[in-house]
Amino acid sequence: MTGIDALMRSVPVIPVLVIEEVEHAEPIARALVEGGLTALEVTLRTPAALDVIRAMSRVEGAVVGAGTVLNERDLDAAIEAGATFIVSPGLTAPLTEAALKRGIPYLPGVSNAADIMRGLDHGLDRFKFFPAEASGGIKALKALAAPFGQVRFCPTGGISEATAPEWLALGAVLCVGGSWVVKPGAPDVDAIRKCALVATGLRG
Repeated sequence: MTGIDALMRSVPVIPVLVIEEVEHAEPIARALVEGGLTALEVTLRTPAALDVIRAMSRVEGAVVGAGTVLNERDLDAAIEAGATFIVSPGLTAPLTEAALKRGIPYLPGVSNAADIMRGLDHGLDRFKFFPAEASGGIKALKALAAPFGQVRFCPTGGISEATAPEWLALGAVLCVGGSWVVKPGAPDVDAIRKCALVATGLRG
């Protein structure tokens, strides 16, 4: 899974985007890319999500993926819309096998050792740690990472601009997922650009 490793190393923060209106997609993507955040996760939580992926994929420099992918149907719809990587809140055999078969970079969610071991059985060693804070936070991830030396994580869920540096300081963490970068509603592109610039500088 070289593709997902490179993606995780490309930015310290992957914005987790819940976008209700298609017309917001392009200005948000442009502001994020201008601020240095090029890997964008569009969650499939709104009716507009697939069209948002299509619109953002047209923005130069944007690497657009789909989040909240729950099954093979979601996977294929996201790929058809132009998603170039896939993020899931959990790890299931059917979705993992489908993603591997399609050859798309894939970041499944894990929250315990058994999840990680199931992923390793499929040849995966890059995971989303989710929900990061609710699953025990930094202390829990440190404990989980210890027996799995080759595994690297993107913690997501409850992480803020203030706490992100603590996560990024961990050797097992390549990036974090953050919803704080883009606030809900009509986009304030200047605020998004500034927030992205700050986020881009979070990795020490």
